[in-house]
Amino acid sequence: MAIRKIPQRRCVGCGQSKDKRELLRVVRSADGDISIDITGKKRGRGAYICKDVNCLALAKKGKKLERAFEIEISDEIYEKLAQEINVE
Repeated sequence: MAIRKIPQRRCVGCGQSKDKRELLRVVRSADGDISIDITGKKRGRGAYICKDVNCLALAKKGKKLERAFEIEISDEIYEKLAQEINVE
């Protein structure tokens, strides 16, 4: 039996590599809309962030999501991310 490889992704906040399922995915669609991808299957450019408020604060302070998507991120998206982190 072959052992399945678990995909690893890097958090934009802290920079640590973790299992893909442990992270939240933020997606920029072709239209430029930013959304949170809970399923991990939406189309578009994705960036991952830990389910930790500290990582979200680091990403916001360093404008790391803006750099990843090359557009400005509204405070509304950061609020949605904070709500999603607090739910889990």
